[in-house]
Amino acid sequence: MRLVKTSVKRPVGVIMIVLAIIALGVVSLRSLAVDLFPKIDLPIAVVATPYSDAAPEDIENLISRPIESSISSVEGVNTIQSQSQSGASLVLIMFNNGVDLDQALLDIRERVDQIKGFLPQQAGDPNIMRFNPDQMPVMWVGLTGDDAATLTNVANDQIVPYFERQGGVASVTVEGAKTREIQLVLDEAKLQQYGVNAQSIMQALSSQNRSASVGTVEKGNKDLQLRVSGTFESIDDIKQTILQTQTGATIHVEDVADVNDSYKKDTGLTLVNGEQSLVLSIMKKTDGNTVEVATNVKDGIADLSTDLPEGVELEVVIDTSEFIEMSIDSVVKNILIGGVISLFVLLLFLRSIRATIVIGASIPIAIISTFTLMYFTGETLNVLTLGGLALGLGMMVDSSIVILENIYSYRQRGYNLVDSAIKGASELAPAVIASTTTTLVVFLPIVFVQGIASDLFTPLALAVAFSLIASLVVAVTLVPMLSSKLLSKAMDNHGRRYWFNRFLEKVGNGYSGVLKWALKHRKTTVGGTILAIVLSLGLIPFIGAEFIPGADQGQMQIQVETEPGTSLDKTEKLVEQVNEKLVEYEDLIETSFVSVGGGGMGMGSANGASYTIQLIPSTERDVSTNEVVQDLTEDLQGIAGAEITVGAMDGGMSMGDPISIQLNGPEHEVLRDLAEEVVDTIATVNGVHNPSTAASEGIPQMTIEIDKEKAAMYGLTQDQILSQISLLFTGQVATQYREEGTEMDVTLMYPEEKRSTINDLQDMKIQTPTGAVIPLDEVAGFVERQGPVSLLRQNQQPQMNVSTDIADRDLASVVSDIESILEDMQFPEGYTYSMGGQAEDMAESFADLALALIFSIFLVYAVMAIQFENFLFPFIIMFSLPATVVGVMLGLFVTDLPLSIPGFIGIIMLAGIVVNNSIVLVDYINILRRRGMERFEAIVEAGKSRLRPILMTTLTTVLAMVPLGLALGEGAEMQQPLAVTIIFGLGVSTIFTLVLIPVVYSLFDDLTGKFTRRKKKEKEA
Repeated sequence: MRLVKTSVKRPVGVIMIVLAIIALGVVSLRSLAVDLFPKIDLPIAVVATPYSDAAPEDIENLISRPIESSISSVEGVNTIQSQSQSGASLVLIMFNNGVDLDQALLDIRERVDQIKGFLPQQAGDPNIMRFNPDQMPVMWVGLTGDDAATLTNVANDQIVPYFERQGGVASVTVEGAKTREIQLVLDEAKLQQYGVNAQSIMQALSSQNRSASVGTVEKGNKDLQLRVSGTFESIDDIKQTILQTQTGATIHVEDVADVNDSYKKDTGLTLVNGEQSLVLSIMKKTDGNTVEVATNVKDGIADLSTDLPEGVELEVVIDTSEFIEMSIDSVVKNILIGGVISLFVLLLFLRSIRATIVIGASIPIAIISTFTLMYFTGETLNVLTLGGLALGLGMMVDSSIVILENIYSYRQRGYNLVDSAIKGASELAPAVIASTTTTLVVFLPIVFVQGIASDLFTPLALAVAFSLIASLVVAVTLVPMLSSKLLSKAMDNHGRRYWFNRFLEKVGNGYSGVLKWALKHRKTTVGGTILAIVLSLGLIPFIGAEFIPGADQGQMQIQVETEPGTSLDKTEKLVEQVNEKLVEYEDLIETSFVSVGGGGMGMGSANGASYTIQLIPSTERDVSTNEVVQDLTEDLQGIAGAEITVGAMDGGMSMGDPISIQLNGPEHEVLRDLAEEVVDTIATVNGVHNPSTAASEGIPQMTIEIDKEKAAMYGLTQDQILSQISLLFTGQVATQYREEGTEMDVTLMYPEEKRSTINDLQDMKIQTPTGAVIPLDEVAGFVERQGPVSLLRQNQQPQMNVSTDIADRDLASVVSDIESILEDMQFPEGYTYSMGGQAEDMAESFADLALALIFSIFLVYAVMAIQFENFLFPFIIMFSLPATVVGVMLGLFVTDLPLSIPGFIGIIMLAGIVVNNSIVLVDYINILRRRGMERFEAIVEAGKSRLRPILMTTLTTVLAMVPLGLALGEGAEMQQPLAVTIIFGLGVSTIFTLVLIPVVYSLFDDLTGKFTRRKKKEKEA
């Protein structure tokens, strides 16, 4: 090949190109974004609409249903789910894969804008956003001190603006902050005395707190803009707001209300390590580098700490970048260990330090080149892409080994260094290219894989493909050039490692004996192989399956749920009991914070609390996170008055509940009963852990039933009565007051003692249009009942979800048992169930990957058919694939790992790897037979002579993956199934290849011979 000749003849040019590639790779490496996992693009949009203090039924009817109807016709919508909860509506729109989500979001905004005018006036504006796992916080920072109000001011005025200026930071959210408001506490007696009602006060405040442009006027040669300024400049202005009484007298707001500069009522609080604090959640930009963002924030904390008020402290609570850095470090260490092992194997086989250097040079150059290609394709540096490099490490030297051995053979024939390098590399370059192509084509069917499997598979596939392409280029350019300069003599047969050569000879002789026996007992050999495959398939029930292996990130979550309607104070007391239990685990807990009440997008409630706990690194503790979870679960069950669940967090790659059973039907009430029944039923399944349902106990409600006839007698409408009740119990925002650039609500409310009990409601006075006052129970009745906590809908039909974690069993086995139980349950007519969560994602991903595997096998066959220009020999070589099943199943069984997406990806990669040994073997058998050697002797001779390169390439590939297979270091659990699959699959397949493929070759040769002889006889006849 001209490329080989040019590289040997122009070594300076090759060296300069290599140096340029190294420099570009180093620059690319510094610019690559670092993250734990690849970017997962979920085609999901969210519409969140706040509606304070509204019941779930009202939110469903007035907000969720209209929004669902308006967006249901948007193109590409797959599923619409809504959650109507007291205070807010949350609508999730899931699109089909391939949909342009940016355009879809525009369509949703247009549809929602069209119906916005029909939503309740008290409801907030719908917030439409794109759901992205990358938008999870990368850090939580705690701000502690004695005064929550001071902390709020410090956070809003000083810390948040500073953090948002840091590189890569998208936004900062403050939890547990106080919200300032101007409260106008109405005096009911004085209102009656002056004949003023709340509505007139609101009108006065709104009309007297306005500024507006009213035109222009000429003054000389200039036009002056006319502007009436009437906004409140101080709280005294609010107090002095003029009110007109019914008698025409003039009074001020302060005559009928106390004006207080205060804070909104707490709906939640946060505690960091047991102390009341504010927690700042740091969000990174979509293309931000998590590690870089965390570093910038930590540097910012150091700078801010000197300027904080006395007694106020700022500290990192949870930093997700720490686990990322530890995971990346562990993968890099595994790569280095694998590289050293590969070099040791090469040194053992080649018995030459110079030859080892020639081949070993391909490893760092291929890796550095891969960084450059990753940068230009927009990939991130994460555990999967680095894992792909580690997996490709052993395969990187395969092409170089084949080229170098052929160069040696020419050198031993008496050719000089330059001619040996050119002829040896040129002769095998096409075969090496074809062999590498069989490994690369298995990644082409990735275009048929969609969803999460594609998001995980593609970066790893690109990393492996880039490294192999780079190593191939090195093999046909740099290796011949270095061979022509560094290898002054061919490898001799003596030296201090001659013992290994003798060992290989013994292995070769033993293999020849086994091969001869197999060729004489072909039926036994084939039958034994089939039996081994069948027995290995019998291990499937013992192996099981899961979606994604969980990494021990040391993050836990504790959910505390008290009875619906429980006050915030009562929930806080239960949290204190949980804190007392956590003291026993203080040696394992690094930091923790708890959010009591509140919640994201208004979906929290006072009867709930959520802990986020960071354990010390796994290398510093003797127990896993799951073991801590189980121990804590037992210890916390003794706390009465709350339902407490403990679970491990997936950190940067949350995939939802392992199992989610979606119940669908026409009535919410029936679904709630069914959900409770399902929870009780599946709780008996082995492996089910903490089953729960969204159909929790109802919130106690007092339903006010207005008698419209009686109300009309007093000149009252239902809306007028509702507004007066709402004003009494929730208050009402009259206007906005601006002070030093900050806007705050001016809220009308009644004193706390007037709106806290049922008697206050029943004794409430309703003012009629004539000014008369009547008790509420004169025009309304009261019925106490249990209302739902939240109402779920899917595709505009009521839904209820039952979710559960799993423990001590694989996901597939638990799902199988649950489905068997559900099939035996008697569901009412019109009610159905479906499996969701990770179970659904796993089934879809496995189906897509199975399709990709089938196409990969076909492409491998097609490449080999082109290489051999024959249909039969590739077919013989493909018999090495079924034997791979034995190694894969045995490996997963021995290591006690269920089959998962990484393991399935390993099987697809094996389809392109295991055939390489068979190609080498069959190709050499044909060469010997063309030289005139008899078939039996050709097979035995080919097996014995090709045993050495087959062992060398197999051992470099397998042993380089051993560190990943052992899951050494943080975050290595993700690549472990992939490494184990390839280690055992390739190792066992190599053994079968060396014995089975020669037997299959002889069988098909006999079959071809019979067919040829029959054709010959027919032709002669």
